[in-house]
Amino acid sequence: MPINILMPALSPTMEKGNLAKWLKKEGDKVKSGDVIAEIETDKATMEVEAIDEGTIAKILVPEGTQDVPVNDVIAVLAGEGEDVKAAGAAKPSASAAPPKAAEAPAVAPAPAPAAPKAAPPPAAAPAPQAAAPAAQSNGQGGRVFSSPLARRLAKDAGIDVAMVSGTGPHGRVVARDVEQAKSGKGLKAPAAAPSDAPSIAPTMSDKQILSLFEPGSYDIVPHDGMRRTIAQRLTASIQNVPHFYLTIDCDIGKLLAAREEINAAAPKDKEKKPLYKISVNDFVIKAMAVALQKIPNCNVSWTESGMVKHHHSDVGVAVAMPGGLITPIIRKAETKTLSTISNEMKDFAARARSRKLKPEEYQGGTTAVSNLGMYGISHFTAVINPPHATILAVGTSEERPVVRGGKIEIAHMMSVTLSCDHRAIDGALGAELIGAFKQLIENPVMMMV
Repeated sequence: MPINILMPALSPTMEKGNLAKWLKKEGDKVKSGDVIAEIETDKATMEVEAIDEGTIAKILVPEGTQDVPVNDVIAVLAGEGEDVKAAGAAKPSASAAPPKAAEAPAVAPAPAPAAPKAAPPPAAAPAPQAAAPAAQSNGQGGRVFSSPLARRLAKDAGIDVAMVSGTGPHGRVVARDVEQAKSGKGLKAPAAAPSDAPSIAPTMSDKQILSLFEPGSYDIVPHDGMRRTIAQRLTASIQNVPHFYLTIDCDIGKLLAAREEINAAAPKDKEKKPLYKISVNDFVIKAMAVALQKIPNCNVSWTESGMVKHHHSDVGVAVAMPGGLITPIIRKAETKTLSTISNEMKDFAARARSRKLKPEEYQGGTTAVSNLGMYGISHFTAVINPPHATILAVGTSEERPVVRGGKIEIAHMMSVTLSCDHRAIDGALGAELIGAFKQLIENPVMMMV
């Protein structure tokens, strides 16, 4: 029978995508692993590969189509030996039932670490019996759709498959989801218990806001996918993650001297250009990574089923780009040299601004750094990006008067503020982490030990 090719979920937060380009046309034969289309998400352009072999019988969503919902049918594939014309004549429904357990999905996104989803902000009047996005029922006792292999892997690992977020068509749990769940990723939070607390007042409607301004005195610029995703995730974070903040001043005089010496000694390429140029932010990334290794109880992620304690420090770094921001991740940053971190960040920043990052390059991570020092900002607080439990906000370095031994001296000072998830990190523990960071950033040679 014809196989429906569905709009894939290329990231845990993706709800819609733009079908940028078809790389195959009707009548083309495809085999497993062939790239058949390019999909634009809110942050990147990614390739979609076919899993099944067959012939493209019908393309239902033309290239260039915007905001195609995940799991909508975008094309039909005729299997081997099938009548291509007959398969193409069929009119599949975008709301077709999930595939049977024995069927494989028609397409799969490139493998990427699945980050735990931030819980959506509470609605003013939630619809009764609303199903969680990744836990679908077939109407027969709430059974979760999952592949036989996924069920077997979940059973062997002692994982309740109902607690695993599915990334297959229609939220179906597949093998890769269970593999992610083994490390604590992609697990769903249990349904919130009823509360007698008053509900959060709804925000003002568009009509109410516009009524406050004179007609013709403004223009409306529609939100793009990135802006909507940022708004949803950060609203959910500030509503559901109990933040507290710790600020400390750091003397970076030794750091600036070390930076100047390192850059002066950098080897040159054939064009006499230095192979690297270390920035203050590179030191910050390294110091944060090493500090998390010194205070491992802060290198965690909160889940309802348990605390995820990470072995390595994967540091996300906020990068501004047109219309929003993205946080590419320096993996195992505690093991990398300053020059490696510097070159990785230059590459990430360039590709982030052209939306060429892969999902695995910006999803996940164990903490994040947001630096606004280059804009002259002396102090600010940052919103935690789940599944992180911390984020470090870095201000500008500036000469300030300080008192030492009863005398006033001028020093290069930098203020940093650590935002902590109070569910995972208590005040004293957070103070240990920011104290370890201060010790490292003020004595950069200790990062090398």
